[in-house]
Amino acid sequence: MLATRVAELVADSPQGFEEAIRHGMAQAHARLGNIHGAWVRRQRVVEAGGLRAYRVVLKVAFRPD
Repeated sequence: MLATRVAELVADSPQGFEEAIRHGMAQAHARLGNIHGAWVRRQRVVEAGGLRAYRVVLKVAFRPD
C-alpha cells in the first residue's frame, strides 16, 4: 500500500505571492520529490524594518520513496 504524506512549507519572496509559491514548490521538488499536489494554506505580507516580503504557507502532498 502506498502512503501519501503532507508537508507544510513556508516560502518568501520580495517580488510577490506567485514568486513565493514558485520558490516553495522548487524547494519541495528538490527535497521531497514525487509530489502529487499542493495548495496554499495562507498568504500574508510581512514588513520588518522597511523590508516587505510576501509569505506563503504551502501544504504539499507527496509519496516518500
